[in-house]
Amino acid sequence: MSRPFTFYEFFAGGGMARLGLGEGWSCLFANDFDPVKAAAYRANHEAADFHQGDVWALCADDLPGAADLAWASSPCQDFSLAGARAGLAGGRSSAFFGFWRLVQGLGARRPRVIVIENVVGLLSSHAGADFTALGEALAAEGYVFGALEIDAARFLPQSRPRVFVVAVQGPPSPDLVGDSPFHTRAVREAHARLPDALKARWAWWRLAAPDARNLDLAAILEDDADVAWHPPARTSHWLSLMAPLHRQRLAAAALAPGRTVGAVFRRTREVAGQRVQRAEVRLDGLAGCLRTPRGGSSRQAICIVEAGEIRTRLLSGREAARLMGLPDSYRLPKAVTAALHVAGDGVAAPVVRHLAERLLEPLLAERCLIAAA
Repeated sequence: MSRPFTFYEFFAGGGMARLGLGEGWSCLFANDFDPVKAAAYRANHEAADFHQGDVWALCADDLPGAADLAWASSPCQDFSLAGARAGLAGGRSSAFFGFWRLVQGLGARRPRVIVIENVVGLLSSHAGADFTALGEALAAEGYVFGALEIDAARFLPQSRPRVFVVAVQGPPSPDLVGDSPFHTRAVREAHARLPDALKARWAWWRLAAPDARNLDLAAILEDDADVAWHPPARTSHWLSLMAPLHRQRLAAAALAPGRTVGAVFRRTREVAGQRVQRAEVRLDGLAGCLRTPRGGSSRQAICIVEAGEIRTRLLSGREAARLMGLPDSYRLPKAVTAALHVAGDGVAAPVVRHLAERLLEPLLAERCLIAAA
């Protein structure tokens, strides 16, 4: 490669897309309005290319050069199954259109490739109308697009499904389209709902599965002596919130030899017509999807079953960072809540690396060859 690929990173958070893209990529401009995330970005990356502020306050002239890629992990709360599902009309997710206004304003400098990362609810919100609106925006600027649903659990011990909409100017090579395990049912149904004009602009991106994950939850935990454990009364409270099935899982683990590691998270469930808080444990080597710590139910706990004893504690900020694929050299905010905020609102770096290596870089190399011809 004669030069690094270049990119803009919008809604950049702590710069996890930048970490995932890797050393073969050069950032021309990054943006986020959140002061906690902005501080984390500056602590871990070159500050000169970072701009803190509302995307709506930017104009195309603020973006230097002509980037190969624009990455946008726009706010996801209004697409989340846990949120109000306001869709693209929502105040937070409508920030996407602030980003898109900039792309349109770039004119001939528009990036050759665009990636929009969001929760899987983007595919179905408002019965598919929001995804159709997104496709219309991309197609109107000459992009061919397709979607991939990738769960970070293929790379890391965290269940974190996300949708990646990849758009490219002009038709891609037939070598880059075909079958993929990331063409999930949700992706196929989203495609089926599109009008015919947008189906004609669709690409079924060929993206192979990664090698089998060899990392489980136990491997990313801090040493027992370095973390604060719940007193027995609080552990008992967590257990009291569990449905019988979950208590049975822990009872069976207590009878088994060795050490069992689980992740516990709180949910609101409907039981006999009443909404009740439940603690749910998973013992499959995965953590549940990280969330930003806006309430007590959003922070996961770790459960250790060993020698017939059950202990619990809260997930640490460093452990959350590891669950996102961040190296221990990544500088986290000192406050645990702030560290969890940065990690829980990011994109898993190994997923970005896989997408870049197997699809984005080949797409850009292909575009370079076409331009040279």
